[in-house]
Amino acid sequence: MERRSGGHSVPFAVVGFDLELRVTDWNDGAERLLGVAQADALGREVGELVPVHGGEWRAVLEDSDGGPRRLTLADGRVIEWSPATVRDEAGGRVGVVCYGSDVTQRVAAEKQGRIEQVALRAFLSHLPTVVSVFDRDGVYMLLEGKGLEAAGASPGQFVGHNAFTLYGDSETGQFIRRGLAGEAMPMTVLHEYGKIWENWNIPVPEGTDAGLVTITLEVTAARQRERELLEKIELIERQQGLIRELSTPIIEVWEGVLALPIIGLVDSVRTAEIMDSLLQHVGRMRARHAILDMTGIEVVDTSTANHLISMIRAVRLLGAEGVITGINPGIAQTIVTLGVDLRGISVFATLREALKHCIGKV
Repeated sequence: MERRSGGHSVPFAVVGFDLELRVTDWNDGAERLLGVAQADALGREVGELVPVHGGEWRAVLEDSDGGPRRLTLADGRVIEWSPATVRDEAGGRVGVVCYGSDVTQRVAAEKQGRIEQVALRAFLSHLPTVVSVFDRDGVYMLLEGKGLEAAGASPGQFVGHNAFTLYGDSETGQFIRRGLAGEAMPMTVLHEYGKIWENWNIPVPEGTDAGLVTITLEVTAARQRERELLEKIELIERQQGLIRELSTPIIEVWEGVLALPIIGLVDSVRTAEIMDSLLQHVGRMRARHAILDMTGIEVVDTSTANHLISMIRAVRLLGAEGVITGINPGIAQTIVTLGVDLRGISVFATLREALKHCIGKV
């Protein structure tokens, strides 16, 4: 029979059963929720009509005064039942009536909330992070995170305290003030308690008590490692520059005469660096002759050979004579293969002959 209150249908399912678990009451809410008509339900065993995992209907009967109980149906829905003992006129217990509603979504939301709580707790407990929540006046509502250890603070220590009283017009105070004003801010680096902190403002939905959420990450050690790495990179770059200078020394062997002995492996990149250095020296020292000594080069590819010849021509454009010496048979063959025109370029077998040529013209 459908139960009514004040002339209106009750907004939940009503299922009653006796001590044998036979259905005695089944309202229209039960019909809608469980998909069985009242006429088909009365007198049948409740576990047959509403199958659940395990023998939980018997437990509901035996503990009918134990408060709400959630049962999972065979289709996965979760129904919360509030049981009440039914007694006869003599006060004897004759059955149970249960008032039920579908709480599947609520259970899923509660489960999601617990998962998020676990994730947040793990985040706050293991990373050097601080999460702060402020009301719209700048009063701490929440202060949690392992990063508090670096600041010498404890969780919740400043809850109830106004941030502007604590920080005044410092970097931190200004950061909080701007966040409460709704200003969109990128990641901000702050310096407090002798540490370096990266800070983010998190938007707060309208209609909440909170005015601002901030996430703060203590990055002192990371920034120190970053500085050390940059210093090492700069040192390496300086060393590489020195090595390049030592590997291609440009020597003023006579007034107005420069000699550039090239030793080791030569590729297009190194040739470009040599050209740049040589042209700068020729221009700065107003040299009249530049000797390119290739005695220490075993082999070059066609691209590098072309660069070397271009270097001599570039020297000529600066008003100096470019001289080549020390070409071995392999390099000579490469130059010939390129079809390079060496007319107008002085070429000598040895550095001594090249020096005699240049000194004689000074």
